[in-house]
Amino acid sequence: MGEARRIVVKVGSSSLTTASGGLDADRVDALVDVLAKVRSGGEREIVLVSSGAIAAGLAPLGLRRRPRDLARQQAAASVGQGLLVARYTASFARYGVRVGQVLLTSDDMSRRAHHRNASRTLDKLLAMGAFPIVNENDTVATDEIRFGDNDRLAALVAHLVHADLLVLLSDVDGVYDGDPGRPGTSRIAEVRAPSDLAHVEIGSAGKAGVGTGGMVTKVEAARIAAAAGVPVVLTSAVHAADALTGQDTGTFFHPTGRRSADRLLWLQHASTPQGALTLDDGAVQAVVERRKSLLPAGIAAVEGDFTAGDPVELRDGTGHAVARGLVNFDAKEIPRLIGRSTRELARDLGPAYEREVVHRDDLVVLHP
Repeated sequence: MGEARRIVVKVGSSSLTTASGGLDADRVDALVDVLAKVRSGGEREIVLVSSGAIAAGLAPLGLRRRPRDLARQQAAASVGQGLLVARYTASFARYGVRVGQVLLTSDDMSRRAHHRNASRTLDKLLAMGAFPIVNENDTVATDEIRFGDNDRLAALVAHLVHADLLVLLSDVDGVYDGDPGRPGTSRIAEVRAPSDLAHVEIGSAGKAGVGTGGMVTKVEAARIAAAAGVPVVLTSAVHAADALTGQDTGTFFHPTGRRSADRLLWLQHASTPQGALTLDDGAVQAVVERRKSLLPAGIAAVEGDFTAGDPVELRDGTGHAVARGLVNFDAKEIPRLIGRSTRELARDLGPAYEREVVHRDDLVVLHP
């Protein structure tokens, strides 16, 4: 932890705002004090994924709690995002540090040109000494292209920027083996595999009602990052300095996998399938066990209204999703391809149809 050079830090709404909405300037300044000090030597780079836009916009708009409907959430984000970045800009200015805002949707992770641009922008901001502050672009994101929570966004950003460490800051100082508010429970210091938490009941969103996460989303984000080879520390915002200097704090998630292609991580954890393809038994075996591409001959049925390039689910005969991939044909084209060989299709329909429906490089197997 103490030796990590490039770090992604995620902070939640409850750690930055008051329960009634609106930014808590003292809390923001306290976090900035820690982040600025850690990067002051020039040897460490930090990307901050910050929630708080919607929460910051509640009080100015006269809203008592986070609204449930998307339109009012977007309105609150529109007001709050400016306040949030202005507060960070002023706070970092005390240290002579410039702030760069990066707003993302999951669409920016899926479309390769957008993905490259996001990666390039973050790298250049770091190289130029600016401090990148990332948030979901709540003002334009629809239900279909939302990450769902900034914990998951932070895990994907950590993979995107090739981070050495992900630090998830909350209002709880780690994962506990029970309700942390009750006597007799203890903090779980390390998680080496998902099975280590099999006996633990994880809580949902906090009482403040200003965020969307809770411990469930943080643990899931930690698992996503760890499975992609990024170690994770989950602790409270007041212990941020300890987490960033390698002290014993929070819960440490050891890496459980290796780094994969960025788009595959997005495909598995942040995409919304626009349809589904049902596979026959032979195709299921080829895709899941042999990691082969999906050919037209292995498709039994199609549903949904998707276009080429959209994510789709690949299901077995029982309807269970076994994989997810980016499809190479529109939904309306696939019925006439079902059960036919690529050679036959090329002869009857032209050479454009002598290809995979989902290529193995654009496919990820979903583990149960």
